[in-house]
Amino acid sequence: MTHASFDPDCRACPRLARFLDDVRSKHPGYHARPVPAFGDVAPRLLIVGLAPGMHGANRSGRPFTGDHAGVLLYATLHQFGYASAPESVAADDGLVLTGCRITNAVKCLPPANKPEPGEIRECNRYLAAELAALPAQATILALGRIAHEAVLRALGHKLGDAPFAHASDHRLPDGRRLVSSYHCSRYNTQTRRLTPEMFEAVFKLIQET
Repeated sequence: MTHASFDPDCRACPRLARFLDDVRSKHPGYHARPVPAFGDVAPRLLIVGLAPGMHGANRSGRPFTGDHAGVLLYATLHQFGYASAPESVAADDGLVLTGCRITNAVKCLPPANKPEPGEIRECNRYLAAELAALPAQATILALGRIAHEAVLRALGHKLGDAPFAHASDHRLPDGRRLVSSYHCSRYNTQTRRLTPEMFEAVFKLIQET
């Protein structure tokens, strides 16, 4: 696999590039480009989500910022000392992450929030570069199965080496630690598949072991 630095002008996935062109024409004030990672450059914790949301990261240009999925994430990051504020509302709101960095498995907004398998694979080289740059003792927190499996692929592991489950905690063959959670999406939080208490327990797991 070729590790590639983040490309803010990437158009490697034709479907996603066309979709972003259309979004940009309808919402000229939106970021509507690949969304870069946000946070500490040498984090103890790297959080990997799925992809930018239409009116969240795709609008603001910052992961999980301005959408429902970011409400629980940033509140929890603040609670556990990673974020300077409990809300992330805009890329220029002054919020600072300490010891934590947030990225996505797919950097561009996909139609219906559903990237295709080939798009996930294409973007995996960027995730691989981010993982390669992590400090040796950093923990990776994957939000959802797609992010979990993208991390494994980026590290060159078989998916069966570390099955996805909420609050799973895997020590991978290369010594990396991969913790996973249900995604903090609107659907999961409103259906109570993921509660604030469940999400907090994942962060306690990360900090206590």
